[in-house]
Amino acid sequence: MALFDKLREELDRAGRSAQRALDEGRLRLDLYRARQAADRYAQRLGYAVFRARQAGTEIAPEEYASHANNLRAAEAEVARLDTLVAEAAKGRKTAPGNPASDGTAHAAGAEAGSQTSATSGGPESPG
Repeated sequence: MALFDKLREELDRAGRSAQRALDEGRLRLDLYRARQAADRYAQRLGYAVFRARQAGTEIAPEEYASHANNLRAAEAEVARLDTLVAEAAKGRKTAPGNPASDGTAHAAGAEAGSQTSATSGGPESPG
């Protein structure tokens, strides 16, 4: 019976490890999407300022406040998710029995989290 108990323990440990990896992956995807949203808000603000100056005026204070609030909220969400991803990665690396915690972590896993989002490059209509 000790063999089955050991097998059950190992399967449970593998299941918890897989769940942590899935949770971290989900957080990384949310972080990527939040960065994209922040980029879109910054782009909309930039277009609004550009168009106002092109017309020889300044952007309306209410419009600026709206764009700035959206951008501020998006950046706060990026910071929150960035912290959660860092905690998840730290927890994964320090989990007992994890091969990554014994110094044999693969570089590909570390590089996957360091990707930054880029804007689409094309003009996007504000609003």
